Amino acid sequence: METGTPAERPQTEAFRILFVCTGNTCRSPMAEAVARAELRRRGWEHAEVASAGVAVEPGTSASTPAVNVAQRGGLDLNGHRSRALDPDLLAWADLVLAMSPSHLARIDHMGGAAKAALLGDFAAGAGGQGTPVSDPFGGDEAVYETTLRELRQLVSAALDRLAPIVGP
Repeated sequence: METGTPAERPQTEAFRILFVCTGNTCRSPMAEAVARAELRRRGWEHAEVASAGVAVEPGTSASTPAVNVAQRGGLDLNGHRSRALDPDLLAWADLVLAMSPSHLARIDHMGGAAKAALLGDFAAGAGGQGTPVSDPFGGDEAVYETTLRELRQLVSAALDRLAPIVGP
């Protein structure tokens, strides 16, 4: 299916963003939840978000600290179930935002390099040099809080960049 460039996309067709991390139990589901809430806040009805991981045990719940921290931040990860990055998800997405260079390498290996970037780089703007999103896995809830704050900032900046083509 030919989707065209984002600027050519019909207003009735959603712009799809995929967040990718390792196990799809911490960073990418939190980024997805942040993006979903931010899209609602902005009133952007023509955007969809999802998340996946490059080394996944499919169907795993979000980690308990991620669920707890998200809940305190007004986000719900209770229904999240992990899924593996695959060619169908890459085909679905218009933009793939990875948490670290190793995730970006896997996306590239699967043929998705043309529509992928590190979340930190994309959020930093054209030619920007961002940093990878810190992995909270194995840390306490304070570490997850730090990651959630980082994701809120980066996702908001990424959506700001997309406003001309995704906004209402």
